[in-house]
Amino acid sequence: MKKYDLLIIGFGKGGKTLAKFASGQGKSVAVVEKSQKMYGGTCINIGCIPSKTLVHEGLAHGSFEQAFSRKYDVVNALNNKNYHNLADDDNISVLDYTAAFKSNNEVELLDESGEVQETITAEDIVINTGAQSIIPSIEGVETSQHLYDSTGIMELATQPKRLVIVGGGYIALEFASMFANFDTQVTVLEKHDDIMPKEDKDVVAEVKKDLENKGVNLVFNADTERFEDNASGTTVHTTEGSYEADAVLLATGRKPNTDLGLENTDVEIGERGEIKVNQNLQTNVPNIYALGDVKGGMQFTYISLDDFRIVKDQLFGNSERTTENRGAVPYTVFIDPPLSRVGLTAEEAKTQGYQILENAVPVNTIPRHKINNDTRGLFKAVVNKETNEILGVTLYGLQSEEIINLVKLAIDQHLSYEVLKENIYTHPTMVESFNDLFNM
Repeated sequence: MKKYDLLIIGFGKGGKTLAKFASGQGKSVAVVEKSQKMYGGTCINIGCIPSKTLVHEGLAHGSFEQAFSRKYDVVNALNNKNYHNLADDDNISVLDYTAAFKSNNEVELLDESGEVQETITAEDIVINTGAQSIIPSIEGVETSQHLYDSTGIMELATQPKRLVIVGGGYIALEFASMFANFDTQVTVLEKHDDIMPKEDKDVVAEVKKDLENKGVNLVFNADTERFEDNASGTTVHTTEGSYEADAVLLATGRKPNTDLGLENTDVEIGERGEIKVNQNLQTNVPNIYALGDVKGGMQFTYISLDDFRIVKDQLFGNSERTTENRGAVPYTVFIDPPLSRVGLTAEEAKTQGYQILENAVPVNTIPRHKINNDTRGLFKAVVNKETNEILGVTLYGLQSEEIINLVKLAIDQHLSYEVLKENIYTHPTMVESFNDLFNM
């Protein structure tokens, strides 16, 4: 049985970065990945990189065919680069197998037929297997020929004229906005009475208005009951009526990939199927770690990258970096225009007992909007009245995905909101709106 210093199961962002770092420390590393299409992880191959490439192409008014062709080129280039970055390293072995735990310390490598080809072990084992789409148990879901998850919808050969999306979460809205920009007729079926319940209500109202102006049909309180294929596509039957579709996107959430024989170990699984870890990303088995989507929580590639920093510090440092001190986490929903947020909304801050100051700036008051030729959007900020520290900012408008990172830095450094208010910004830019946004 071959022994490595470090065994990483899954070729995701955190795992691949850890593998390269460990190699640089002279450690022998094995990276096990069952699919050659996943070298580099979810983001590069089936997640944010291909989807945001399509978002960009839709905004640039490129054709559907051109957009998907460019997406393939981008993904293939990055996949190949990531493979060679590890496989060409003398200290790293990339093993194209399915991994299955035999015990806390032993991992079997299975081929495509499920036969064990080898058993390996390591001083430390890191699980980095990501997550997969949840397929809801709805009549017709197993037999319909026109249903797709977020991966499959990006593999379409032809553009659907009518797209129905089951689910109204962030992924659903990104695809709704993207396909609408290609002039596909989009219907979103949300089972609750609104979208984005955790976001600022004023901002959500603007988002809904802009989606509807784009032609997206938002249907609320719609429970999807049945899929029925017909000559032209699929009929989606719901409690709020029936909808015809050439393609249906199932965007009903994601779940961790934990089909790893963990029942043969002492590793604990949480209520939502995630691998349970402590603040150092250790499982209850001291030499087994989990990072990225498989451990639950926020599913962002930059969280996986920060998970790498935590495990690196645990294995090679002083264990000071933890999930408790990584600071505020910003995120962006890449609708058109993008919605970006970090920290609390005003409602959340009040619920937590803060005395607050808040302000809002419509994008159509920012000089840059004239140059962008886009009046859409709303910026909002919330600060702690007692300490003057920023509690949260929501930015709905062009370039928000870039600007929000400045706010994250200000929050983590415990800066007064007045620093951003009085700062000198280049002109004409969207970020100079902070002079007004933080004028409280």
